[in-house]
Amino acid sequence: MCTIQSVYRYADLLRASVASASNDHRLGANEAPPAIVSVFLGDAMTRLLDSIEAGIPADISGVKEVLNLLSKVPDLERDNTDRNRTSPFAFTGNKFEIRMVGSSMNCAGPMTIMNTIMGRQLMDFKTEVDGLLASGMDKDAAILAVIKKYITESKNIRFEGDNYSDEWKAEAARRGLANTPNTPDALKAYVTEAAQELFTGAGVFTERELHAHYDVMCDSYVLKLQIESRTMGEMAINHILPAAIEYQTSLADNVGSLKDLDLPEEAYRGQLDLILRISENINAIKDQVEAMTEARKKANEHGDAEEKAQAYCADVKPYMEVIRTHADRLEYLVDDREWPLVKYREMMFVR
Repeated sequence: MCTIQSVYRYADLLRASVASASNDHRLGANEAPPAIVSVFLGDAMTRLLDSIEAGIPADISGVKEVLNLLSKVPDLERDNTDRNRTSPFAFTGNKFEIRMVGSSMNCAGPMTIMNTIMGRQLMDFKTEVDGLLASGMDKDAAILAVIKKYITESKNIRFEGDNYSDEWKAEAARRGLANTPNTPDALKAYVTEAAQELFTGAGVFTERELHAHYDVMCDSYVLKLQIESRTMGEMAINHILPAAIEYQTSLADNVGSLKDLDLPEEAYRGQLDLILRISENINAIKDQVEAMTEARKKANEHGDAEEKAQAYCADVKPYMEVIRTHADRLEYLVDDREWPLVKYREMMFVR
């Protein structure tokens, strides 16, 4: 329960610890959990916690009843859950798994957060139990009273269903759980008053070190998007557009040849349609690449790391999505022999 309570109290920091430009694409897709932090326990542990929450009278008989219940918990050395892979933080029988970490990330970051918030929670747990003991309460009763309190307080973060569903997003909002899909917003958790009190109190970061860490993370996000957007622009202008234009030219030559034969327009209507659709995507890519370049230049004018990260997220990144869409359309339209890059189907199937 201390683990669940720590995730409930500091979910924003756990989300921030896995924030990156690449993980923003991954979260909520292809078995990766969404950006909403929740805890999956499975049926057995959920029933146990619900029983404790509902069944602890104030007298010692109630405590003995729950202790008896705990003594009958099934062997959890092996996984007895359905291993809900859409859950960011899941209990799998004898351990918790943090499933939000990106494949290119160093796990030291999330583990630093987890160890820090867990250590803080254990200290707070002892303080609360000691307070009840000082009032004359029995030790077992005091421990179970705090556990029951945590079960009730952290109940909103426990979720057993499909984390991908739109219904969960709405339900999470009703529960007051944060949904932070982009890195700049997620990273702000590092510089809240609660985070500063946590890290300075634990001796993990000084306030200055914490702000430095935040600035470095923002700068890393900017650098990653800067490289990706420049690479995308170069690929679009130097590879995709020339291939599309070359194929379009061959179509135009074909139309010209058919016209020379005095054939009706219906004979080359398909070629004309392809030429038009290719032109639309060529123009869109060129315009979007130029606009993205200007947005990047403007974003680079910001001296503050946070402001620059926000500008890249809000003003540069959207162009990348649009360029990608039009490039995908051209990949579908252009002759396979003319296309210079690896196509999606070629990534999945060996030719």
